Amino acid sequence: MQAIERIHEHQDWITLVFLACFILLVIAKILFPQRFEEFTSLLNSGKFIAFKGKENKAFHPFNILLLCMQALAVSIFLFIAYRYFYELQQSALIVFIRILTAYFCLLLIKAGIEKIVGNIFEMDEKIDYYLFQKFSYRNFISLFLLLASLFLIYSLNPTVLLIGVVGGTAIVANSVALFIIYRRNQSVLSANWFYFILYLCALEIAPYIILYKLITN
Repeated sequence: MQAIERIHEHQDWITLVFLACFILLVIAKILFPQRFEEFTSLLNSGKFIAFKGKENKAFHPFNILLLCMQALAVSIFLFIAYRYFYELQQSALIVFIRILTAYFCLLLIKAGIEKIVGNIFEMDEKIDYYLFQKFSYRNFISLFLLLASLFLIYSLNPTVLLIGVVGGTAIVANSVALFIIYRRNQSVLSANWFYFILYLCALEIAPYIILYKLITN
């Protein structure tokens, strides 16, 4: 029988990333148990958005913890997809750090610009409520990406179909979430539809094209 060489890639750092995600979730649950319970029922109840959104605290410590988890979860899935479709020119850890940095900066810059726009047009409360809704839905979607990435790393071999299904599901879920948010704020948007279209192009479409370019180049 001919011996077959097996090459094992050390992925200890990926385990630490997953561990960091779960630690952030545990901290959020311990510090804000009621908020966490309402957040986990976001899919079948609007209680979390309806009641917590009235506080106008988009950057509540609970949201910040989950935003950090979101950045890690989304970045690890993007890394899995990148590693499958592109040959790594650097170490896997360096590539992941680049993806994480690009995505986290995208989150901060988008939120900062939206806050500035809200301040200019004297819509601080509405922008805070909008950001709260968007953060909440995307944090929830990132839980799905986190679980999917666990299977893609430790159980299943990534394929075009699996990556496409997971990525497509996340994109569709995000689109549905945005539709719900825009419908909930229809009265404001209908009076400013031109600026809304500009916002969609400048802050909801262009940044992700830039992120794609940053990662692939």
